Amino acid sequence: MASSRAVPNLAFRRLRARRSPGEFAAAVRRAAREIGEQVACDARYIGRVEAGEIRCPNYAYERVFLHMFPGLTLKDLGFSPREHVRGRAARASVTTADRVDTANTRSDTSDTGEESDVLRRAFMTSGPVTVVAASLGLGGTAVAAVPTPRRTPRLVGDAEVIAVEAAVRRIRLLDDRHGADGIYRQAAQPLRAAYALLDSGTPARQSTADRLYAGAGELSISVGWLAHDSGRFDDARSHYAEALATARMVNDPGVEAHAFANTSFLAKDSGRYREAVRTAQAGRRAARHLSSPRLLSLLALREAAGWAKLGDRTNCEQSLSRAHGLFDRGPSDADPEWMSFFGEPELESQEALCHAALGDWSRAARHAHRATALQDPHFARNLALYRVELATDLARAGAPDEAAAAGNQVLDQLDVVQSSRIHTRLAATARVLLPQRRVPEVGAFLDRHASTNIRA
Repeated sequence: MASSRAVPNLAFRRLRARRSPGEFAAAVRRAAREIGEQVACDARYIGRVEAGEIRCPNYAYERVFLHMFPGLTLKDLGFSPREHVRGRAARASVTTADRVDTANTRSDTSDTGEESDVLRRAFMTSGPVTVVAASLGLGGTAVAAVPTPRRTPRLVGDAEVIAVEAAVRRIRLLDDRHGADGIYRQAAQPLRAAYALLDSGTPARQSTADRLYAGAGELSISVGWLAHDSGRFDDARSHYAEALATARMVNDPGVEAHAFANTSFLAKDSGRYREAVRTAQAGRRAARHLSSPRLLSLLALREAAGWAKLGDRTNCEQSLSRAHGLFDRGPSDADPEWMSFFGEPELESQEALCHAALGDWSRAARHAHRATALQDPHFARNLALYRVELATDLARAGAPDEAAAAGNQVLDQLDVVQSSRIHTRLAATARVLLPQRRVPEVGAFLDRHASTNIRA
């Protein structure tokens, strides 16, 4: 078993210091861009390095790590010599986890539009797992639907679980960079495949079953978010409910809290404001023993948004204060992997939305501006979203020229970001600015916006 051979990489863990795995992964990506590399580093990759599952990075990661920590060697970073890991002798006895990582690190050097070799290597069996790979364009033979599960149950092991978990990471990565519209329908196929796997397979161990259910729940939430962000609210609600049922079936409070957090966000966007408050509170109860102040902070923000939409300034301010207090406790090793997006920019953005809902446009604009200034460009979809929020707030605060400038920045991103939510909000901003068309900057923005054929 991979876990029986892995030796924790304590040297690498010390280098991360007080940063969360997600924050450290973001720092790795920034360092890569500084030297012209491109790596798809996320919190899970950092976790696997620290757990000792990745014993030596590929050449791209090696260059990035040595750039980040000048004067240190791979040995100083806690890694094994490459010849011990990649040589013939090592390959003869390599574990499943090592095989997958070898493919994973190779794929991180490719362009974002290329297929990821990690999932081609991870999806090693036929049946539903192959559908997971094929449906995201990650290897295997493309099929139109999930095949009928076998009547005779087959044993489900680490390879299948890794495939489901890798599909979740791949979806999140594509969403961060490009938005939901272009990948939602593709992503629905691996979700069906994952649940077909649950129905047709017999996990080899209880720990495998737990990971498989958790992976299926997270995959359902990820696909639900793609539906949510692309304006398919009914589909999103169904996916979130499926994730919640899966979490409760196996008593997984982490997936349950995640499902409630997303359900609260969806309820707010759907105009069900009291439901937004209640589901955020339910998420807080699910997360209370998870030792993640940042998760509780996010749930407090979800609750604040519901109160703001209800016009309840007192409860909104109390929830915002609680969110800031929890956020200021800093990151934790218990922070869920999916929360890598939740840093100071998202905190500022969510607070801006609350003030906007209460009609405090100038205050909202200040927070939205801070969100755009702080956001890592890697999260292209979120950066575009923050900018469109800033444009709306400025337009309503009486600064049409500045609003037009922010709107133009959003238009600059639309060739790589496809999100119905962003399109809808940008169209709303254009309508607010329409009476100010005579302002030169506004007129130019409105003409450019009209030429993109965006529809609200």
